[in-house]
This record gives sequence, C-alpha cells and structure tokens, in this order.
Amino acid sequence: MDRAAESPDTFDLTVIGGGLAGSEAAWQAAEAGCRVRLVEMKPRRFSPAHKSPFLGELVCSNSLRSDAPDSAVGLLKEELRRAGSLVMAAADRTRVPAGKALAVDRNRFAAEITAALEAHPRVEIVRDEATALPDTGWVIVATGPLTSDALAAELRARIGTGYLHFYDAIAPIVLGESLDRTVVFAASRYQEGGGDYLNCPMDEAAYRRFVEALLAAEKVPLRDFERAAYFEGCLPIEVMAERGPETLRFGPMKPVGLVDPRTGRTPHAVVQLRREDLEGTLWNMVGFQTKLKWHEQERVFRMIPGLERAEFVRLGSIHRNTFVCAPRVLTPALRLRADPRIFLAGQLSGVEGYVESTAMGLLAGRNAARLARGLPGLVPPPTTAHGALIRHLTEADPDHFQPMNVNFGLFAPLGRRLPKRQRGAAYAERAIRDWAAFLARS
Repeated sequence: MDRAAESPDTFDLTVIGGGLAGSEAAWQAAEAGCRVRLVEMKPRRFSPAHKSPFLGELVCSNSLRSDAPDSAVGLLKEELRRAGSLVMAAADRTRVPAGKALAVDRNRFAAEITAALEAHPRVEIVRDEATALPDTGWVIVATGPLTSDALAAELRARIGTGYLHFYDAIAPIVLGESLDRTVVFAASRYQEGGGDYLNCPMDEAAYRRFVEALLAAEKVPLRDFERAAYFEGCLPIEVMAERGPETLRFGPMKPVGLVDPRTGRTPHAVVQLRREDLEGTLWNMVGFQTKLKWHEQERVFRMIPGLERAEFVRLGSIHRNTFVCAPRVLTPALRLRADPRIFLAGQLSGVEGYVESTAMGLLAGRNAARLARGLPGLVPPPTTAHGALIRHLTEADPDHFQPMNVNFGLFAPLGRRLPKRQRGAAYAERAIRDWAAFLARS
C-alpha cells in the first residue's frame, strides 16, 4: 500500500475495501465533510470471486432482496434511502424488473457507485492492496468475506486469534412463536441447566422419513474457493447423513438424557433448538448447518415434529466468509475494543447480506466523521432496522455468534401481540419514526 501510506495526515479517514460497505462508508464520511482515502486492491489484485474493476461490485446475485416496506430488509432499504445512501441511490437508478425484489443491472450499478466516488471532491481512491493497517488516523476496514491473508493476519494480531473466523457454518433460525409447543418440550440433557433447550422429538418412522428426505434434497454446490469449508467439526447435516442411517442419531440428533413428557420415554431422535436471544424470540437448530437449497430446507425441516409451521428468519449455509466475533470485538459504534481508532463495516463486522453490509458501512462512515470532528459516536435505537443489527452484533451470545441477515426477530419487541400480517407494518411504522429522530440528532 505504498501510495496509501505516503501522507496520512492529509486525510481524516482511511477506508479499506471498495465493496458496498466501504463505498457507502466513504460516501457518508465525505458528505459529512471528511477528507477520505478509499483503498481498493482491484484491479491490481482480484479475489477469487471478483471480476470487475468497479467499486461496489455485486458477486453472488443481482438481487438486493425484497423491497416491500413491511419486510425487514425492505425497511432497512428505506432507512438507508432516508439517510442519503449512495448504494441505494445507485440501486434505484439501475433497477430491473424483479417483482417485489430490488434487482439491478450489476455493471451499471457498480459503474454509478464508482463514478460518484471518483467525482467527489473529498474522496481520493487508491488502487492498491492494503497489507497493513495505517498507524495513525481514523480507519474503517470493510474488506468483505474474502479479506486478504495479509490483512486478516493484521486483524488477528490486534483482536486475538480466536475472534476472527473464515467460514460461516450457519444453522437455520426459527421464530419461537411459530413452534408447536404441544410437541416441542423444554429440557436439557439429564435435567442439567434448567431446560435451556427446546426439543423436537422423533419416533423411528419419522426419523427414517426425515433422513430419506434429507439425502434426496437438492444442494447448493460449493464454489472452488470454498472447498475447505467442509471440516469434521462442522459438517453439513446432509453430509453426516450420507455416512449412514444412524449417524445423526449419534450426532446432533442424539436423544440421550432427554425424556419426552408426553410419553415418559426417550425419543428415537431429537432435534434441539438453542435460544438465540435473551427474550427467546429466536431459536437456532443445533448442528443443522447445511448446503441444501433454501426451498428444500423449508420443505425438509418442516417434517420435524413441532416445526410443521415454522417461520424461518434465517436459513442455513456454509460458505467462505471472514468475520469477527462481534460481541467480543466491537463496540455499538462499530469500533474495535482493542483499538478504538479502527472501525469494522460490512460482512467483516458480522452481518450477512449486501444490504446489511451497506447499512454497517453507513453507520461506520457517519460515526467516523463525527469522531473526526470531535463529536461522540451515535448508535441507532433497537427499534430501527440499523439498530436491530447493531443489537445482534453486540448482544448475541459470543460463544455461538454467527452473521445474520436483518429480520424482525432482532428488533426490540413491539410490546403488543398482533396478527402476523400486521406485524411488519407495525415494526416499520415505529422504525421510520425512530429513525427520523436518530437522523435529526446526527
């Protein structure tokens, strides 16, 4: 990063990484009056997934998911729009027909982001690889799921070896109120821990049907640079099933030490659910990391007793993704606890998805600009989509932390029970009101 290191005092902020998060962070900080140096390694060096020299390149899909205002991700987009998001402005100008989803012409989208940043009088773009963090000045690291080895080593040295991860092994998460509590029972093995887990019991016939469906379901193939994702401590549930019909019963679905209160007997197999948040709104399917296609996950996992009407707020996956253990590493303002001069944004901070990454870039950019002007950082309330994501990053169980897409299960509770069809609108109405008040303060 020779050029980037020439004159650090001429910039208020260095942003490393020109994806959606880094581009948004640079734009927000520059719009707030900061002199920004944006360091992007393309086209000097490409990651295994990137092809275009443009900033803001979309790799996995051209869909930014639902644009419905009463969906969690649609609400997050609306908050971004109201905050003057560069990414959302480019997306709206380059959108293509996709029903209720916001899909874009990927090349035009990235070209618009690149042109806007190149033209900004307070942004200088440095096309070079950052192999080390600057020793002075405010820094935002937004290098994404394929952070280079050199920079990952630098981060590891600052935050600790155990707090930087290189593969997501994500199990599905279900909404607690969608579980059938006449079937699902609370208990820990051998009655230890006071019933911390919820358990979905299976008899032998149900278990056999489930394993057969699991083995026959369609799977997502790994990309070449993800081959190392399969390791013994974190095998996909379907890979374990391929090793023999009884493998799951002696692995994540073992019933040992559990008694079904309806029968007074130990079930043939059990799927355990672990609390994902303090309120018990969300429950994680223990050991169910998977490469099944999403529609197949919903079909097969609803065969589990008690999950027939399950609402999945996150579906499972295993893929290459560099991210930190945010509850241990980050403050609510997205600053490193070990070095508060440095912010993390995007998927590196512990969120999942393009829109969520953009949102963390927006917050990091705005807070870095405030601190550069001698003002305190601000954290949005947990009633907003941005604040709900920050809540997940800072309050999730650090021993089981995994990146998450935005969903209403992460929001502060509404305080009243509503029919499902009305909940999204209620969350959105409250969020937009509170987001406006937050923007007025910042």
